[in-house]
Amino acid sequence: MSTRQLSVLLVEDSRLLAGRLQEAIAAVSGTRVVGTVDSEPAAVAALRREPIDVVLIDLNLSRGTGFGVLRAIAGGEFGNVLAIVLTNHVLGEYRRAAAALGATYFLDKMCDIERLPSLLQRLVARAAPDEHPASEVLTGAAEPAPFGADEMPISTLLVPE
Repeated sequence: MSTRQLSVLLVEDSRLLAGRLQEAIAAVSGTRVVGTVDSEPAAVAALRREPIDVVLIDLNLSRGTGFGVLRAIAGGEFGNVLAIVLTNHVLGEYRRAAAALGATYFLDKMCDIERLPSLLQRLVARAAPDEHPASEVLTGAAEPAPFGADEMPISTLLVPE
């Protein structure tokens, strides 16, 4: 019996960084990059083409924004997609806005990029072969083992107002 792989859509406008991220994702057993796009319209089109488990999203894109991609995912058209924001824009306002739009993780490109493989490994390990790999995270079932502060589920990073 073959195990279903975690499908990852990469939404990043920097070709250099996109190449580096593709290599990092491909090195994680149980994952596969199903596409790399650099704009909001291309990300939405990719989500429409095939089921995606995880979308790794930069906020600054060549056209549109990562927030637009998050809005599209939050609309529910694409099923149970786990959104990971990886950005240089790490102000609290961006973090809160991403959380409000359904992002599960919010990572700083400068500090957290090396942690991405371990996060993906944890998501792969938690996914049952016969269900959607992101379902456990999104339904609020067992939380992952503790991560670094910027790698924790976004809801635990926000201070109640």
